[in-house]
Amino acid sequence: MKIYTYLALGDSYTIGEKVSLFQSFPYQAVQLLRQKGYNFTAPEIVATTGWTTGELQSAIEATKLLPTYTMVTLLIGVNNQYRGRPVEEFRMHFRYLLEQALRFADNIARHVTVLSIPDWSVTPYAANEDRNRISSEIDLYNFICQAEAAHFQTNYIDITTSQRADGHSSDYLASDRLHPAGKEYLKWAEKLSAEMENAFETTG
Repeated sequence: MKIYTYLALGDSYTIGEKVSLFQSFPYQAVQLLRQKGYNFTAPEIVATTGWTTGELQSAIEATKLLPTYTMVTLLIGVNNQYRGRPVEEFRMHFRYLLEQALRFADNIARHVTVLSIPDWSVTPYAANEDRNRISSEIDLYNFICQAEAAHFQTNYIDITTSQRADGHSSDYLASDRLHPAGKEYLKWAEKLSAEMENAFETTG
């Protein structure tokens, strides 16, 4: 039986800040795929709350990883926006990270998925912030993410639209009133697992 492996690269949204590890979207996606009969190992996660693209890159270089994985996801950028980092810096870093993700996926573009950056401006945490500015900056960052995914022909999943709709609701928020709850991560996991199952069927 084929064994499937999964590398998840990102920040707080990838580790599932303030929820259990098993409620994070990588773990929920793997569970959904296991239910479909795919023999997945536990996700390998390189992500920490607060990381920018540059910090993720440094962590990848310092971490002993497998040469390749069946499935790789990349969700990064919110902390670049939060810290006011230059957009062009983000574009350069993101492209480099996506190139790395492709190498980890044995250069099978369909086995790499970029997830859009959530918009924290809709959460109660941002009550005293300039919500319109944050939202427009997140849109710009996501435009870059989507453009780079298209350039490299990887998958791209928009989770921002549903997160914006849910981001004010306590049912979909963790205790910090900023990060998603497991119920929101499940929505992302359902999209991701469906995308990856389709990729596996077409590429093996």
